[in-house]
Amino acid sequence: MSYLVATDGSAVSDLAVEHAAGDASVHGRSLSVIHVLEPRAEIVDGELVLPGGAKAAARGENLLTEASRLAEETAAEHGGDLPIDAELRGGSPADAIATHAAETDAERIYVGHRGEAADRDPRVGSVAKAVVDKASVPVVVVK
Repeated sequence: MSYLVATDGSAVSDLAVEHAAGDASVHGRSLSVIHVLEPRAEIVDGELVLPGGAKAAARGENLLTEASRLAEETAAEHGGDLPIDAELRGGSPADAIATHAAETDAERIYVGHRGEAADRDPRVGSVAKAVVDKASVPVVVVK
């Protein structure tokens, strides 16, 4: 069994990674780290273009590498060896997170309460709320 944590590189998603890694280490679970690229298409000269494609993918891979490193450090602090895998996906963040959890039989999902869009609702972010609504497993919203 495994836990799933979503990261967008924000400080609160780093807290979610730490909580997920600590819990996974203590409970003998593996950890999946996911980052979702949200395509924002534009029309340029009549052509559909996804701006920053390669740069966005490289940034996403860097976020996953950093989150995995943070998870490893957290697990080491708890005295555990934590199996970690990381995946970069595209699409709607909440849909991709819930789908990945179902595909991998994750038993719990961790998300930050507000990520990069922290200027919106000060309580629970739109992605966190949507993950809670769409997931078929418990969701831990870290604040």
